[in-house]
Amino acid sequence: MTCCEGCTSCNGFSLLALLLFGVVLNAIPLIVNRVEEGRFFQNPISCFEWWFPGIVGAGLLVVPATTASLGARKRACFNNKTGMFFSSLLSVLTVLGAMYCIVVSMQALSQGPLICSSPGNSNSSCEFAFDKLRITNESFDLQWFSNESCVLPSGLNPPTMNNTTANGRKPYGLHFRDKETKHKTIHLSVFSGLLIVGILELLFGVSQIIIGFLGCLCGVSKRRSQIV
Repeated sequence: MTCCEGCTSCNGFSLLALLLFGVVLNAIPLIVNRVEEGRFFQNPISCFEWWFPGIVGAGLLVVPATTASLGARKRACFNNKTGMFFSSLLSVLTVLGAMYCIVVSMQALSQGPLICSSPGNSNSSCEFAFDKLRITNESFDLQWFSNESCVLPSGLNPPTMNNTTANGRKPYGLHFRDKETKHKTIHLSVFSGLLIVGILELLFGVSQIIIGFLGCLCGVSKRRSQIV
């Protein structure tokens, strides 16, 4: 087995694990939204999970290169110069998908969940336009997560420990704080994970472009049936 074949096998299995992880991460806020609201896109945690950075960027666009890399590994059905070439060519899609995942994730982390910017975390403020994906150093500070509360319901005072109703139930303000904390935690965890997935897929994609090109030039090891 040549060095290129070994690296191609490693890249293929790594990309397979990363794309599955990206799809699962992207699905988490969608499932939470479905459980909380009873239907999709009803007061979502944020707009950015609906850009599908993990399902499309880190998922579907990575499938062709993953398939080609696994097919071009040692003793696989596509273990030849052509297989190496296609694994290199299709890895361009992986790089593009990974970059899309990175940009959307960074934008999501810079803005925070909808509950921090839209009363009732309404989806009316969602704008699905590529010119909205802009990252600035000034906005990427994660203060929406580090602050105790990023927003409070209009007309309500901050809740206190003794601020309870006559029947002993917690007021709406404290319930809102619990919901806010959950949305902030899910949002940070999901898009931090997707950012890491995108960066790793970008590295593996660039690596496979180079390795596949070298494998196409240098060739692969001969199969035992071909050795006289």
